[in-house]
Amino acid sequence: MNPSAMTSPALDRRALSDFRALAGRIDGNGPRYTSYPTADRFRNGPDLSLYHDALDACRADAPAPLSLYLHIPFCENICYYCGCNKIITRDHGRSARYVSYLGREMALVAERLGTRRQVIQSHWGGGTPTFLNPEEMRRVMALLNTHFALAADGEHSIEIDPRRVDQDRMALLAELGFNRVSLGVQDFDPEVQQAIHRIQPFEETRAVVDAARALGFRSVSLDLIYGLPHQTAARFGRTIDQVLALRPDRLSVYSYAHLPHVFKPQRRIDENALPPAGEKLDILVSTIERLTAEGYVYIGMDHFALPDDDLAVAQREGRLQRNFQGYSTHAGYDQVGLGISAIGAIAGRYVQNARTLDDYYRALDQGRLPLARGVAMTADDHLRREIIGDLMCNGVLELPAIEARHGIEFKRTFPAELAEIDRLSADGLVRCEPGRITVTPLGRLLVRRVAMVFDRYLRDDAARPVDNGARAANDGAQPIRIVPRYSRVV
Repeated sequence: MNPSAMTSPALDRRALSDFRALAGRIDGNGPRYTSYPTADRFRNGPDLSLYHDALDACRADAPAPLSLYLHIPFCENICYYCGCNKIITRDHGRSARYVSYLGREMALVAERLGTRRQVIQSHWGGGTPTFLNPEEMRRVMALLNTHFALAADGEHSIEIDPRRVDQDRMALLAELGFNRVSLGVQDFDPEVQQAIHRIQPFEETRAVVDAARALGFRSVSLDLIYGLPHQTAARFGRTIDQVLALRPDRLSVYSYAHLPHVFKPQRRIDENALPPAGEKLDILVSTIERLTAEGYVYIGMDHFALPDDDLAVAQREGRLQRNFQGYSTHAGYDQVGLGISAIGAIAGRYVQNARTLDDYYRALDQGRLPLARGVAMTADDHLRREIIGDLMCNGVLELPAIEARHGIEFKRTFPAELAEIDRLSADGLVRCEPGRITVTPLGRLLVRRVAMVFDRYLRDDAARPVDNGARAANDGAQPIRIVPRYSRVV
């Protein structure tokens, strides 16, 4: 048995009590590690050869299947909390042109790959993918099936806004081959919804969940956000009651990061209505207590799943992985990103598309891939990505196995990191044994902090002198751009 398969101990009251005591002192802003290097380390304006080299290397690995992310940026109305790369419009004519250009991008990628590659996992995100009308959705799926081979037994998911779909649209999604849906909820409290400009009655959401189950979707996932204006532990607890009545297969409970200097819509949120740090921590802890008491498995970071869900099974078996969509069972495959700002992770390179429609269209009009930035991973990046992934997904580092795979001696390669691990061990976040570092139940609640130990870029930033002017500009913050979960594409 893979030793990692034995490292998912259940959370207990002691761990949650210790978390309350440590969170303020130990936890803090930092990357979510949906990639390493993280997206803020990508270089702007790299030569297009980076993308070409990635696709050429991926072509050489054929016929390995692919993962695919497709970004639809349009939304009809703005949610004040949102940090996604989106375009607010009620002009549905704009999406027809976008679909046409998506086809051009698919053709360029597929031509470079050389063969019609199988896609084992696909995800449509946004924005609001169901902004597309039914014929446009059929057109996009037809284009995908022309240039790629979407596996019938694969995972094919889409993010939907329950306010924008009905029974007929859900039936269309099933017809097109989607078998997983992710619904944005955030909070069912009317005052909270009013404050974030997202009115979404519970009955509206329940109708979509019921339709998904009636149509045979394999998984229904709900997204919540805590730390929004007017939220309290008691109020959010009532939302959890309603969520539990729906019994989603997966549930994500994300922390709201208020960054109005980065995301302009957040300037419409009343900062005085945001819950104080202590109340926000109470919301999180009480939510974890309630969900785990109701049988949900705490996967890590913000994710929960029912015990028989693929994520929970993968975690128990030591197969859990992580990519730009969060925890995944198929993150080990090369991922192609399509659409504005979409990120691909291909053959040891990260590539990100242009962020604006104008730049995206201009590149494709010139017959070239719409690359905006990216980075080629070094051997050190590969090593640290594996370590961070093992810690965040399966909660254990088997040091001899890592040494054998990468030709290193762990103690010689990571002396400063091991010294910091010893300090986290004293706080109860990890347990150190000969040849193994294991994340404890408490450490799973603060696993991002454990992972940050092995982030060389953060370590180099901390060691770099900062002049007084720069320090004042940063206002004492870490020199990294923190991006909320709902800003999936940075």
